[in-house]
Amino acid sequence: MVRNGERQEGRVRGVAARAGGWSARHRWAAVGIWVLFVVLAMGLGNAAGRVDVKESDQLKGETGRAEQITERAGLDEPAGETVLVQAKDGRLRSTAPEFRRAVEDVVKAVEGTGAVTNVRSPYAARAQSVSKDGRTALVQFDMRGDPETAADRVGPVQRAVAGVADDHRSLRVEEIGAASMNKTFDDAFGDDFRTAEYSAVPVALGILLIAFGALVAALLPVALAVTAIMATMGLMAIVSHVQPMSDTANSVMLLVGLAVGVDYCLFYLRREREERMKGHDAGTALRIAAATSGRAVIVSGVTVCVAMAGMLFTGIAEFQAMGLASLMVVAVAMVGSVTVLPALLSLLGERVEKGRLPFPRRGRRRGGESGSRFWTRVLGVVLRRPAVSVAVAVCALLAVAAPALGMKTQNLTLDQEFGDSLPIVATYDRVNAAFPGGSEPAEVVVGAPDIDAPEVRAALADFRARAVASGASRGPVEVTVHAAQNVAFVYVPLVGGSDQDRAERSLTLLRDEVRPATLGKVDGVEAPITGQVAGSKDFNDQIVGSVLPVFAFVVAFAFLLMLLSFRSLTVAITSIVLNLLSVGAAYGILVAVFQHGWGASLVGAEGVGAIISWLPLFLFVILFGLSMDYHVFVVSRIREARLQGRSNTEAIRHGVVTTAGVVTSAAVIMVAVFSIFGTLSMQSMKQMGVGLAAAVLIDATVIRGVLLPAVMALLGEANWYLPRWLRRMPDLTHDEPLAPAPVPAAPGDEDARRAGNAKGGEEVRV
Repeated sequence: MVRNGERQEGRVRGVAARAGGWSARHRWAAVGIWVLFVVLAMGLGNAAGRVDVKESDQLKGETGRAEQITERAGLDEPAGETVLVQAKDGRLRSTAPEFRRAVEDVVKAVEGTGAVTNVRSPYAARAQSVSKDGRTALVQFDMRGDPETAADRVGPVQRAVAGVADDHRSLRVEEIGAASMNKTFDDAFGDDFRTAEYSAVPVALGILLIAFGALVAALLPVALAVTAIMATMGLMAIVSHVQPMSDTANSVMLLVGLAVGVDYCLFYLRREREERMKGHDAGTALRIAAATSGRAVIVSGVTVCVAMAGMLFTGIAEFQAMGLASLMVVAVAMVGSVTVLPALLSLLGERVEKGRLPFPRRGRRRGGESGSRFWTRVLGVVLRRPAVSVAVAVCALLAVAAPALGMKTQNLTLDQEFGDSLPIVATYDRVNAAFPGGSEPAEVVVGAPDIDAPEVRAALADFRARAVASGASRGPVEVTVHAAQNVAFVYVPLVGGSDQDRAERSLTLLRDEVRPATLGKVDGVEAPITGQVAGSKDFNDQIVGSVLPVFAFVVAFAFLLMLLSFRSLTVAITSIVLNLLSVGAAYGILVAVFQHGWGASLVGAEGVGAIISWLPLFLFVILFGLSMDYHVFVVSRIREARLQGRSNTEAIRHGVVTTAGVVTSAAVIMVAVFSIFGTLSMQSMKQMGVGLAAAVLIDATVIRGVLLPAVMALLGEANWYLPRWLRRMPDLTHDEPLAPAPVPAAPGDEDARRAGNAKGGEEVRV
């Protein structure tokens, strides 16, 4: 074991220490460069504009091929809308005069808006849009203009339909369709994220105020995070011309940026503050923080970037956008933490303590070592009984993770996503009850060299007949032919309706039996099947197929980075295992609450029988990255104490106790921010919020406070084991010689030192 006295002052300094030293010496230049970077990134981003992901880029399966055929043909399939007219009392039928008048009024009202085309009355010949019991009829039409923006123009149509509903109180007159559902989704999604985004920063600032007890110190992490997010928004617009972005990627970037920006600044600032509390002058405290916490920030940041890069391997454009956006904001926050932050601390000196709140300061214990009394007591038990602690913690985590073995994933239907909180959900259920599968039919996009060729026409007719005869659909199966483009659209209501499992079985019948026996026999014909159910299945299949490559990439590179950063095979292996336990426990909580409904009412949710398909992979990548923040920070402090000559047990105690405050503060901020998402209206946001909050809470308590110290206590010197054949690896540890313990100053000297620091740190040189 290398002792502190054996290290030479001439060793090559680490990147973080060099960056911190330069920034402290050229503090105005460092601040100016950062401000210029943020302004330039935003300006160039605004000038370039953002390119968003197209529908045809979203998936690589049949859904993607269907979009590509439509795009090649130059067709913009219109956004279809439906108005349900239904008797409330069950006695009125579609043949009644009042019912007919209501239908006619709907037709006139929607046509009068000028925003629709191709209005079809249920009374037209071969319309087939009156239910079998005669109580329900559908008025169908298409929105004019670009279907991608139809949700922005559907408002006047909805108001016209609502006016008809007011005139016919004995009937239900309700609108549903692609545009109206997208508008509902966008409004709820936008409102949800605005609520979360507007709440996150004040919540983080409030917790930081409590943690630091000073306004200036609390504002620094928030300022760093916000400026990193602003710069990344500009960079996203520039990069989107190579890799298209999306609103979802932007929201995830905000979430990750706030998390890591606050964490990194918190780690750095708390260490600098701790060293000043020990009696070091501001310059020495800053140098120590740069060499220790600064290095931990870089190791953690690179590891998080690698984790985020795992999303690039999914092949799904939305995930690739989220991964690249998250990677960029982590990199920007990491650079800011080791450059502009030391410059600001050097400028502020002891003025970082300005705006102190009227809270009593916590005292320091032996040798100036500060820490948490709670974690000191916990560690006392853990280190006395490490084997028992490991057994209890592992068994508890495995028990919590056990429900994840039965995880079922799917895209959530409208009623699963919103429950009964939105009126359109009830309309969706009524349409599906009267016309099973009618609100979300499968769509067969048929492309042929000659769509009017007799064999193609015959195959289309045969497909229509067999779709019903096979039991996949109860009809009506509608066909729209675009002869000039040699494309036809076939709409097939699926048996199962909103029941995803039954609807997917109907889809499988169409794809595996009906299509091969009909359209599949005609040479040159393409007939991919898309639609909501097909899109959900294709997305789920692609997510499942990408799990292994993403998992392998993230785990392998995280292992390699930990191995290079700590030069310990044991630390690298335990890091991976502990993070996987944390992720597994989060999965178990998700499945228990949202799939089985156990305790769902406690978070204002309900069991919907499934986890939204994108969430497990997203959580794995995000949590694996964020967990490394805490792990790197704690293990770095333990390693530092061991290098100073402390025993294994004392090094563990010192590392965990002295980092407990910062890890707890960071975890409380993240749990609070993620919990905001758990209160939002959308089921997917609740699942994401609860999953992230639970994982961070488990990671900061059970993993870092119990399991990590217990495992390291059991392993002893084996913690730092590195096989001889691996010792030729590059040495990225860059162990910095720390400053000697400060000599207690006379009262007058201490006053002079504080006065000098308060002037802005004039004497700070790193």
